[in-house]
Amino acid sequence: MRLLWQRAGMLQKLLPQTKHYRRWLATTTASARGNGQEEKEKDNARYKWSTPESKAEMLLYGVCWTGGLGLAYFLLTQRGEPEAKLDDEALARLWHITARKDLPTYKAEQVEQHNAPDKRIWVTYGLGVYDVTEFAENHPGGDKIMMAAGSAIDPFWTIYQQHNTLEVLELLESFRIGNLEGVTVASTDEELGSPWAQEPKRHALLKPASKRPFNAEPPIGLLAEKFYTPNELFYVRNHLPVPVLTPEEYELEVDASGGEQKEPLTLTLAQIKALPKHTVTAAIMCGGNRRSEMTSIKAVKGLSWGAGAVGNAKWSGARLCDLLREQGVQPNESMHVIFEGADLDPTSHPYGASIPLSKALDPRGDVILAYEMNDSPLTRDHGYPIRVIVPGTVGARNVKWLTRIVVADHESDSHWQQNDYKGFSPSTDWDTVDFGKAEAIQAMPVTSAICTPLPGERVKVNPQDGHITVRGYAWSGGGRKILRVDLTGDAGKTWHVAELEQEDAPDGRHYGWSLWTARLPITKDQQELQQVEIWAKAVDSAYNVQPEKFEHIWNLRGVLANAYHKVKVKLA
Repeated sequence: MRLLWQRAGMLQKLLPQTKHYRRWLATTTASARGNGQEEKEKDNARYKWSTPESKAEMLLYGVCWTGGLGLAYFLLTQRGEPEAKLDDEALARLWHITARKDLPTYKAEQVEQHNAPDKRIWVTYGLGVYDVTEFAENHPGGDKIMMAAGSAIDPFWTIYQQHNTLEVLELLESFRIGNLEGVTVASTDEELGSPWAQEPKRHALLKPASKRPFNAEPPIGLLAEKFYTPNELFYVRNHLPVPVLTPEEYELEVDASGGEQKEPLTLTLAQIKALPKHTVTAAIMCGGNRRSEMTSIKAVKGLSWGAGAVGNAKWSGARLCDLLREQGVQPNESMHVIFEGADLDPTSHPYGASIPLSKALDPRGDVILAYEMNDSPLTRDHGYPIRVIVPGTVGARNVKWLTRIVVADHESDSHWQQNDYKGFSPSTDWDTVDFGKAEAIQAMPVTSAICTPLPGERVKVNPQDGHITVRGYAWSGGGRKILRVDLTGDAGKTWHVAELEQEDAPDGRHYGWSLWTARLPITKDQQELQQVEIWAKAVDSAYNVQPEKFEHIWNLRGVLANAYHKVKVKLA
């Protein structure tokens, strides 16, 4: 009998650690999800563990004290406590891949709309859809969840294996609000012959701004973690379907005649790789980076990029200036170099862009025909097998899948050179715009962005010195070096200079970005209010500085969005 009493005590200790916790989570989060679940919550409350007159407790005690101890003894002697817990965890790991009939079904497009606290924060995990708004705002790991807001947390779950515990899985399931609609019918776009049929596989962490053509950026919170952006997390900007090119069949045509009658040169991939190899560190930034911030002032036309449409990499390949000089090309300030890719529009016209010949011929311009990115072959999304890298220049001029180079007395006549990627006055609208009178963007203006903390994140103030840590990136086009990044938490009354991490390159050839870290002091008033708005601005070697407000630089295409980066966070 003494042994039975000991086993009964063990049973009492075991049950509150599992059933009690699970039932508590399921009942206390119902009100947070809303949807008229008050009656359901009252009903569930009757089944909470340790609730007076609880049916669950009465049932357990009835079993235990009227002969159920024998069964408890059998169970506990045949299978130990750790094994029971493992069985519970194994069952919990199936929840996210099991459709729940008691919940509604949502499409991925509906989930994507819930990507900020004011819209509610929804995420998906397997087949489950979860509303994690309150959790993300109040949990130390909320910044990682914000990276996946409106999309899948599966990639993070794979990285952070410590989440695969019974307690965490129970907590996640308590936030579940629905099932994710699966694809049951093959899309006609995926049928043989479709231009999208052979799109490459992308990393799950990339957040699409559009799916066809595919355009996506990594979570901003990851950008400042590595000086060289991992290839698989480098933002993707495609204007057309990704072409399929094989190294055996690849050819690059080089027409250096400048309009004269001269046979163009044709190079194979092997011949390009046989040329002297040159390496340059360069950041590539989309002209529409941070467009979403400009859109908040007034609507613009273009993809709604955040601050992640930028990446920094080490590029290797043959120098364009060497190739052109071998073809007898001489300096001429009025000439241009046109690049064409293998990606074609429905009329079979290729993506095209051009740069001044002076940039192409300048050895300090470091323009290369790149076949490596961070010491690895280019991936298809980044231009395999050859991409022209034009350091310090807007991403649109860094043509991928390069198949043709032409030296000409005019710019490229492509849509993307003539009728896109140009800046205008804030007063210019679509009724008055004249793209023919505006210069095409080449070198980008100075900019910076706060990567962490994320907007709306709850940040813990260091109790010893009253500071919070802020990290981000800064970059300026034209090879201009970043001299300084200033931050303020009091709307510009006081400024604090960040520490820079940057490559040791001479000014004028400083094509890589700079990462920065700052310790921002938090005042007692801000701690009482439990919030602060952080501003960041960068200064380059020409002492160009970011403008304060987007109202002053707004333009109808939403390009060149380089105003102060401002992030509001909560304080803990």
